[in-house]
Amino acid sequence: MARLWIGVKSRLGQTGVVTQPDWGSVLASYARRLHHTAGDGHHVVSPLGAWLVMALCGALADTDSLARTELGEALQCDPSDAAAFAGDLLARPHPLIATGAGLWVPQRLETVRLARWRAGLPEQVDTGDIPSQEKLDRWAFERTLGLIERFPLTLDPGVVCVLASALATKVSWEVPFQVVDAEQLGPSRWDRAVTSVLRTPSDPRHEQFLTDTPGAGPVAVHLARARGGLLVGSVIAADGAVPAGSVLAEAERIVTAEARRPRSVERRSLFDLPLGRGPVWEIREEPGGRPGPFEREQRFTSIMPAWSAATDLDLARAAGLGFGAAAAVLARALELTEWRYDARQSAVAKYSAVGFEAAAVTHVAVALSAQAARPETPRRAVVRFTHPYAVVAATRSDPLQSSPQAWHGLPVFSAWVTEADNPEL
Repeated sequence: MARLWIGVKSRLGQTGVVTQPDWGSVLASYARRLHHTAGDGHHVVSPLGAWLVMALCGALADTDSLARTELGEALQCDPSDAAAFAGDLLARPHPLIATGAGLWVPQRLETVRLARWRAGLPEQVDTGDIPSQEKLDRWAFERTLGLIERFPLTLDPGVVCVLASALATKVSWEVPFQVVDAEQLGPSRWDRAVTSVLRTPSDPRHEQFLTDTPGAGPVAVHLARARGGLLVGSVIAADGAVPAGSVLAEAERIVTAEARRPRSVERRSLFDLPLGRGPVWEIREEPGGRPGPFEREQRFTSIMPAWSAATDLDLARAAGLGFGAAAAVLARALELTEWRYDARQSAVAKYSAVGFEAAAVTHVAVALSAQAARPETPRRAVVRFTHPYAVVAATRSDPLQSSPQAWHGLPVFSAWVTEADNPEL
């Protein structure tokens, strides 16, 4: 297991050109571990938000320290490369993602090494003495567009360092969903929970298809475009017994691939599949279409619940995410011999007929150890999201917006949906 990240660190290629990691793949790997920590219940997380906290520590880690090795394994790349990439994301944020970071250390405890690192952080990182609980809560509220009201740390006198990230988005669909009676969904996990659900309109900006995946078998995919450059994909496996982690991993792969290059994921033709009703989709012939001379017309409709989620994760005890290594790096820079740490992420999300909103605040805090802590007839597929499924929000470039290239195709928020809401009108 040691030094697995070396295989994706920056290197001089055969042409002498420095190659960079595939950041989408790096973050997808981190997302799988973060979702494993969250479990199989209803939840939302921000893989990018957690990874950013780890990455900012990359430039602080010693070249030969054990903590640097552990940090590299968690980041799945060279920590210095991660720090540079994190700085790029913060310096040039995506127009649809509110982005923030903070480093707070009492001036009396700041060492030369920590001061040098702080000076090299992007100017977008807020710095200063440890704020009060009220000011930390206000920081979280302001940097998450008002979606998170409380910073996920309860301060005590022993806290000597807090490093945090904040991400948020509030977007409207280019074309809203229709709100229909829940009977159109049919028998589902949410029979008694909702009286109305979402139905896709007949518009290509709601892209839908079926595809085969190596990790989750046949899946149905719905991609909703938000105004300005965010792609939110819902992916449901045909087999409801497929583990959550497998569906989420395939959803991360599919949605980020489609965000980077539309139609890059292979689609299954409805004409290669049997007519009739399956576990989550029904394929039927639909007269009245006007197929072109060279292709057979395929139509899709997706019916799914609206949903919302709020998740608070204890990351200090999570294996493989790097928060212990990051805390060790910070404690060493502070020249602490006895210390403890806390790490958490608070995330919220809401998926509705008119748009999507989500936010996350992630932190790692180091404290003194003395304190306590915490041409045929057209066919249509009707896909019914009747059992738990994955949702991933990835950034994409928009020709009408100046979206920074570093953000292209990154998974920002992802969720495992097991609970449903009535849509708001």
